[in-house]
Amino acid sequence: MTGPARFLVVLDADSTLIENEVIELLADAAGSLALVAEVTERAMLGEIDFAESLRERVRTLAGLPTGVFEEVGRLVRPTLGVPNLIAGLHSNGSLIGVVSGGFHEILDPLAETLGLDHWRANRLEVADGRLTGGLLGPIIDAAAKAATLREWAALECVALPQTVAVGDGANDLQMLHAAGLGIAFNAKPVVREQADLAIDIRDLSQVLPMLGLRG
Repeated sequence: MTGPARFLVVLDADSTLIENEVIELLADAAGSLALVAEVTERAMLGEIDFAESLRERVRTLAGLPTGVFEEVGRLVRPTLGVPNLIAGLHSNGSLIGVVSGGFHEILDPLAETLGLDHWRANRLEVADGRLTGGLLGPIIDAAAKAATLREWAALECVALPQTVAVGDGANDLQMLHAAGLGIAFNAKPVVREQADLAIDIRDLSQVLPMLGLRG
């Protein structure tokens, strides 16, 4: 790749890059799915603070063995059109990143397999081979997502007007506002109302024609 990328596209992970909500897959293994799904929905609607909601949900995972990461990883399914989007961007000298309120333990192997250029997520705390119910390091919340988009754009010498953010929940709004183009992807009403454009079919290759690109 030579010269600066034409575009930097930054995606949310859960229910955007992938079909799943990873926290719910983990909660299902922990027996706390009903509680976690309800809190996740409220957080995505913007009814409760994301960081506190994440801590509340992660606490229910305490005691899970680390083997659950491989089990959950097998259940994760990339959204339709992801390979086409990545190939279309890369063939144009552009870049793609994912910033997630989910977890590195699940995102890392997926990102490497897909060939993402950048990715960032939360980290789960582990002790003696089991989840403690805590998190390590700063939480990737709405502000962190927007800051990450700006950081990667600066790193790759991509002007902010050439950045694109794609997401579905309230936690993505600051990132969508920070980008040159904010796209709501099968999104909650609060996100649709504030995004520049919306995609209402579950096919991420639809981002390409919005940028004048082909798959």
